[in-house]
Amino acid sequence: MKILVINGPNLNFLGIREKGIYGTAGYEDLVKMIQEKGAATGSEIAVFQSNHEGAIIDRIQEAYFDGTEGIVINPGAFTHYSYAIRDALASVEIPKVEVHISDITQREEFRKISVTKEVCEKQIYGKGLPGYLEAIDFLLAK
Repeated sequence: MKILVINGPNLNFLGIREKGIYGTAGYEDLVKMIQEKGAATGSEIAVFQSNHEGAIIDRIQEAYFDGTEGIVINPGAFTHYSYAIRDALASVEIPKVEVHISDITQREEFRKISVTKEVCEKQIYGKGLPGYLEAIDFLLAK
C-alpha cells in the first residue's frame, strides 16, 4: 500500500519544543519509526513536513495523482482553522486519518476544535508518536 504521512507546522521541532507535551523524541525518530513500519508491512510510506499551508495543500493534491492510497495527517495548528487544508482533504477520495500527538481534548479551548476532522475517516489523539502507527494500521486494514 502507498501511504503519505503529512506533518504540519512545528512538527519538525519535535524533541525541541514543549517536551512536557510532545515528548523528547525528535522528528528524525518519528520518521525512522514510520519508515520501519513501512518496511515491516511491505508498504511504501512517504513522509512530508511543511510549516507552510500552501505546500501542504499542494502535497495533498499531488497525492491524488501519484497513486497514494491512504493519508495520515497531523495538520498541527492548521487543524484548528485551515479551511483550505480541510477543503484539499475533502477533494481527494483517499482514506485519511488525522493524528495528534497530544490529547487535544484536554488542552486549550481553541485546540479542541478540528476543522479537518470531518473529512477524515478517523481521528487519533493523545497517544504520542505511536498514534501514527495506529493510523497506518487503520489504513492497512481498510
